[in-house]
Parts: sequence; C-alpha cells; structure tokens
Amino acid sequence: MKTSISTGLLLLNAVANAACPYMDGGAALHKRGGDGSGSSGLPGDDGYLDKFFVDDGNGDYTTTDFGTPVDDTHSLKAGERGPTLLEDFVLRTKITRFDHERVPERAVHARGAAAHGYFESYGDYSNITGASFLGQRGKKTPTFVRFSTVAGSRGSADTVRDVHGFALRFYTGEGNYDIVGNNIPVFFIQDAIQFPDLIHSVKPRPDNEIPQAATAHDSAWDFFGQNPSTMHTLLWALSGHGIPRSFRHMDGFGVHTFRWVNDAGKSKLVKYHFKTNQGLASLVWAEALALNGQNSDFHRQDLFDAIESKNYPEWEIGVQIMDESDALRFGFDLIDPTKIVPVELVPITPIGKLVLNRNPKNFFAETEQAMFNPGHVVRGIDFSDDPLLQGRLFSYVDTQLNRHGGPNFEQLPINQPHNDVHNNNRDGAGQNMIHLNTAPYTPNTLNGGFPKPATQNAGRGHFTAPARKIVDANYVRNISPTFLDYWSQPRLFFNSLLPAEQQMLINAARFELSKVSSQAVQKAAIAQFNKISNDFAKRVAMALGMPAPAPDSGYYHNNKTSGVATFGNPLPSIKTLNIGILTTTTSSASLAQAATLAAAFKGKGAVPKIVAEYITSGVDMTYSASDAVIFDGVIVVDGTSSLFSMTSASSMYPPQRPASIVRDAYLYGKPIAAVGTGKAAFDVSSIACAQDGVYCIDNGGLGGLPNTFEGGLKTFKFLGRYAVDS
Repeated sequence: MKTSISTGLLLLNAVANAACPYMDGGAALHKRGGDGSGSSGLPGDDGYLDKFFVDDGNGDYTTTDFGTPVDDTHSLKAGERGPTLLEDFVLRTKITRFDHERVPERAVHARGAAAHGYFESYGDYSNITGASFLGQRGKKTPTFVRFSTVAGSRGSADTVRDVHGFALRFYTGEGNYDIVGNNIPVFFIQDAIQFPDLIHSVKPRPDNEIPQAATAHDSAWDFFGQNPSTMHTLLWALSGHGIPRSFRHMDGFGVHTFRWVNDAGKSKLVKYHFKTNQGLASLVWAEALALNGQNSDFHRQDLFDAIESKNYPEWEIGVQIMDESDALRFGFDLIDPTKIVPVELVPITPIGKLVLNRNPKNFFAETEQAMFNPGHVVRGIDFSDDPLLQGRLFSYVDTQLNRHGGPNFEQLPINQPHNDVHNNNRDGAGQNMIHLNTAPYTPNTLNGGFPKPATQNAGRGHFTAPARKIVDANYVRNISPTFLDYWSQPRLFFNSLLPAEQQMLINAARFELSKVSSQAVQKAAIAQFNKISNDFAKRVAMALGMPAPAPDSGYYHNNKTSGVATFGNPLPSIKTLNIGILTTTTSSASLAQAATLAAAFKGKGAVPKIVAEYITSGVDMTYSASDAVIFDGVIVVDGTSSLFSMTSASSMYPPQRPASIVRDAYLYGKPIAAVGTGKAAFDVSSIACAQDGVYCIDNGGLGGLPNTFEGGLKTFKFLGRYAVDS
C-alpha cells in the first residue's frame, strides 16, 4: 500500500495534537507557506517548529528522559554521609546526558549566530527558473540565516578580521534550498582540493594553538604568498569587509556561479547578491581590537537585540543573469570562484527581499544543529562546473556525518524540509521515522511502485540543465588556462576604494605581516602585492624595513568598479545605532539634559545610553563599564567639565575613562558632540570644533542637536581623521 510519512514528526517529540504522520495530516504541512500562521504570528513563521517546543513552565515536575518523575537535586547515598550508590539511575542519566551535550564544532565557521525570517519574491520568474518560491509575486517563503566567522573556534570573538559566512536557507514547498555564501563575493582558492591546505594554514599552530581566529602568522601568509589565487579575497578581507560593524551592516554573496533552469529546460547563469538595506558599515582595526575585549559577543548580541526590538534587518536579494554563452565573454571564466562580474558589465536584477524577524528559541537546537549544504537544491536550480563548488557538494555532507555520527541529521527539526519526504533511505543512528513501506527499493510492485521517481515531466522533479555537457577532453590534474589571471581583479578592487580605505587596507597588511617572523614569507607576500600595485607593495615594504620593489606591471590598469567600498555612502537610517550620552551624577541639570537628548534619539529609533559615575535613576551605564567602541557616536552634556580635569581622579572608574571615551570615539572616526561646558572633553584631548563630525553647541542650540547629530551618525565614519601616506 502507499504510505505518506511527514518529516514534520519526530518520534521522540510526538505530541497528542500532532497530525498523524501516516495519514493525510502531512498534506496540511505541505500547503503551509510564510503566512504567519505560527505561534509568533509573524510573516515567514509557518508554525513548523512549534510542535517541537518544550515548555517547562506550566506546573511541570522534573522527569528523566524516559519520563519518570524524579528529584534530581541530590544523589542517592548509603546514609547522609555515606558513599553514593551505583544504582542511582537519576545521577547516572543526568551526568551522562551532561557529558554528551556537545557535538563536534564545525571545522570552519564554528563561531556564528542565526535568525529566522522570510523571503518575499518581487515577481514571477518562472520564465527563467522552475523554482516554486520564485514563481509568484509576493510569495513568502520561510528562511533561516546563519552568519559566522571562518577561522576561529566556537569560543572566539566576533570582531576578528575574517571572511564572514552568510548561509541562507529557503524552506520552499518543494524542498530546502541553501545558498551557503559569504560577505565577500570571491574565495581564496579555485579548486576544492586545496581547502584542507588553506584551512590548515590559517588555523593556529599545531604545537601551541596560537594564534586564535587570526591570519597574522607565518603559515597563513606562507600559503597566501605561494598561492596567488588568494590575493583577491585577501584584499577584501584586509579592507573594511573583514571587520563589519555588524552582521546587519554587511552584504552577502553566493560566491559561485549557479544555473537557473526553467520548466522547459532552458538555463541561465546567475550570481547571487544580498544587499543590506541597513547600509554597509565597517569598524576600523583599532576599534575592532578593543571591541574584542569589551564585548566578544558584539555581533551576535547586535543581531539578537535588533530583532527583539522589532528592528528587523533586511536585505534585497538580486542576481546577475547571464547566458550560457557568456562563460568566457568577459575576459575571465565565470566558473572561477576568485572572480567577480563587475556590475558595469552585468547589472544586478533585484528579485526579492529577505527579512529576519525571529530569534531562535534555543541556540543549540537551531543555530548549532543547522546543517547547511550547497547541495540542497530544488527544481529550477542547478550547479556550474566551478571546481570549488563541486568539492563543496561532497564536503558539507561528509562534515555533517562527522558532527552527528550518522546520516539522519536531516531529521533534526531545524533541518527538516517543510514538505513531505518520501524515499527508500532507511535506519542509521538516530532514526526517528517509523517507515511503513516494506518494499524500500525502486522499482517495486509490492508497494504499488511508490515512491515513484520524480522527473522533469512527472512529480516536478529536480533535473540537470540540458545545456550542461562535456566536450571531448582528456583527464587532467591541472588548472584551466582561463583561471590564470590572479592579479587584474585584486587591482580592480584596490583601485575602487577611497584613499582612506586603501590606507586602511595597507595598514592591515602591515599589521599582519609585522607578526610574520619569516622574511622569506614577507618577501613573497610583497612580490604578490607588487603584481597588483607597485604603490601598494612599496608602502607595505617600507613599514617592514624592506627595499621597495621595482614595478611588476604586467597586470596594472586603471579600471574601477562600483559597490565594493564600505565607506563613502551614508547609512539610510540611524535606527539601532548606539549613542553614548556622557553626564554626571553630581548635577541634576546635567542628568535632565541627558534624559532630554535620550528621548529625542529614541524617537528616531536609535539606542541612547546615559553614562555616569554610578547607576541611579536615569542612568543606563557606568563609566567603568563603558568604552568608545560600544557606541556609534558620543555626546557630552553640559555640567560635566569636572570629569575631564587632568588633575582629578575617581575610584568609580579607571583613570581618565570619560576623556578616553571621547578621545577614542574621535580617533575611530565617529561623530562626537559637546554641549556647553561639556566642551572640556574636547579641550583635554585637543579636539577642535571646526571640523566634520565634531559638534560644539551652547545650551540654546540643544533642540537642534538631535537632527544635526543624526547626519553625523549616518556618515558613520569621518575619513578625514585618518592619516594617509604622503
């Protein structure tokens, strides 16, 4: 007989009111969309995970995992002072469960944070793809996004310099579709066989496990210098893209070239772009270093807090659409993952918006157990022959087998598709389904021939693009000649940055290479830089006390592209930006003025924090717990001049902490303002008022300060404060 087993039901989590997994209840799940029918009532919440929630707050008593009510607060002993008994099953099971709570962390992208949301399609794109989630204007599809760093362990800091993961899952009506991308549109290597070498080189030294979550060491730069394919991604990572202000303030990219295939089998080549609607924003390096110590969870807290405050982050998803015949049209190979397609050659076509509006209920069950895989595709999506992508299609499945000890990781609630699953896969560790089909093979007659193969023309099956074909060729272990230009696009990126951004990139390279002890490794890196730009190479060499190289101009050009800089474009809004308002508990007038400003900025959606010597009514933070890196802008109110005297000291905070907050905010390029006698904060650090992003007003101008300061916050960083090599 024919059976229908819904992946929505796990045996261990079945509840009385769940739809029967063997009858027609699964059909109701299949019809769900991102209509807000779940417990949150928010768009994109189809209620799929609701059945797995466990709420212990309804007068419940403690039980074992096998359901026996127990007291697990004391061990069973032979007498009050006697030995603990081996028969104590409560102790044994509690400790055993605790000992096995962790799973192996990801080999890369171990440090991350995630959120639920939805994707809303701008139109019907069925003329170019058979993907159902793109087949109707306004259609909402539930999504789950995980952001991450790459190199560091799960316990590393958020604001290290790194490529950042941007993995997006669509829970479509025809299966899960994962775009496992990054915040940088290219990658270090062109062939997946080099991935273990890349990661071994950037990970900490095997003998001392140092340094953590950093590439400023010999082995990383040894690999970079010997592999020129790394140069493009390396320059992006050394720029502001390597240290974003938050996950919300960075773009995302699919990195690889993929195919869209319509139902008739006609295909196009596409590259994915996720453009942040919050605006691109970056930290500066000194700021990122300090923030690592002040709040190592800064990025994950920022994402969580923004969603909790209903400031839902959004991205516009777009694609560059190209014909199959364009593969070599632009002077490079579209299947080379170290290359971008400049938007001047192929504009980005917006196809929808991504909104994140729900935080996970449980970090481990959702964020940590989420298993993204570039091989999770749906009808209408197909791969390219990108050799890095082809290797990832194997590696991600293999990784999950290692992390979860068996093949049933797709049955974890966060990984389950929101449509029914029918196949002949059976058993394995952690099998949760009770399969009723006694003929689990194809073809069969004993179960009516079910489940039947889904093809292009029956069952809306996934199919490979007919345009994919291999010309007559020999087997080779070699790189394609179309992949061999490693330096033109890094130069294109470098040319497209503002002078201050170029300086930041150069300073980042100087910092990293100054940590390298091998002069041979330093020379190799400079030789690679010299193929990109002689000016770039000379400026790095100067800082390392090395001779300036002669130009190696074979790949020099003056071309530029747009959309790659992290500075220069104002943010569209100041919502969720943090503003430090410095005041003093010794003056009620100062506290009142701080409260007035805080109310004005709250009205604009910003997050003002009133800072004073100690916590009292109207004070949010103390000086001892504050630092310039916490804030996107700093205002000093009137009546605070005593805080900035060089001769005064306080046991309530470290020496000169109020002054250092203002001075460091200025040095990090942030907007700062002073009201009345608060200007003493500027005087002690010799900060002049007559410059961009520095606002000095008297008390009579207080009413206009919020609007004026809003403009400074939107500018975000005032680049004129950064020295540039002459």
